[in-house]
Amino acid sequence: MPAERDLQRLLAGLRPRHVPGEFVYVTLPDLDPALAPLATVREAEGISHVIDRSVADAGGLAYDFVAGWITLDVASALDAVGLTAAVAAALTEAEISCNVLAGTHHDHLLVPADRVDEALAVLAALSGAS
Repeated sequence: MPAERDLQRLLAGLRPRHVPGEFVYVTLPDLDPALAPLATVREAEGISHVIDRSVADAGGLAYDFVAGWITLDVASALDAVGLTAAVAAALTEAEISCNVLAGTHHDHLLVPADRVDEALAVLAALSGAS
């Protein structure tokens, strides 16, 4: 399936899906594949890993934010314009924080774990309005 670039088609086809579990960010000096990170970002302060909360707890790793994971199942192009802004605006209106991770095929949203259901409802409304 070719990646979509048209904003209205992207929004209409969002198909937000909750990925079960709770996820956290931990920062370490080096990449640690043993943590089975779902995402990593290299920063001057160290390597930020997004990992399952149970892995962090088992390893005694500190974290501040517990997230629920939502995948937008629409096949979005990496150079599509406006999808992140539209999603962020809708979640901002509902006062739901969101960290966006872009994969090659889909966008992934990390929202407060206790607000996943609200975020899914907001995204469904956004998609339905398009």
